[in-house]
Amino acid sequence: MVSHLPGPGHDPSSKLTRQQKGKLGEEAACSWLREHGYQIIKQNWRCRRGEIDIIASQGDLLVFVEVRSRSGAGNYGTPQESVDVRKMQQVRSTAAVYLQQSRERELQVRFDVVAVMLDVAGQIGTVDHIENAF
Repeated sequence: MVSHLPGPGHDPSSKLTRQQKGKLGEEAACSWLREHGYQIIKQNWRCRRGEIDIIASQGDLLVFVEVRSRSGAGNYGTPQESVDVRKMQQVRSTAAVYLQQSRERELQVRFDVVAVMLDVAGQIGTVDHIENAF
């Protein structure tokens, strides 16, 4: 379990915005990955095709990570359940552009999901890393 406090000036009685949840989730995902031996290469890498939340490496493995964050129990399912076929295709397509531009073709590639559950105050509840998610 990873713990993280929201940034300065955050009122714990106010609801987190979607952007705040995303930022907290990505920070938690990066921390978790680093703690488990991954090197963060890029965050929020963008091109015309889309964005990849985290590009990391571990040995000869290049990992494209989609981060999903949710707060509270909610009726919308788990964060990882929100990665639909369209999102998987978009991440794969964006990764292809990254690979072409970076020329890192010698590395094996994997697509992971990191699902982060937050409480309403922005505290990290759980971080689940799903390897080979798609």
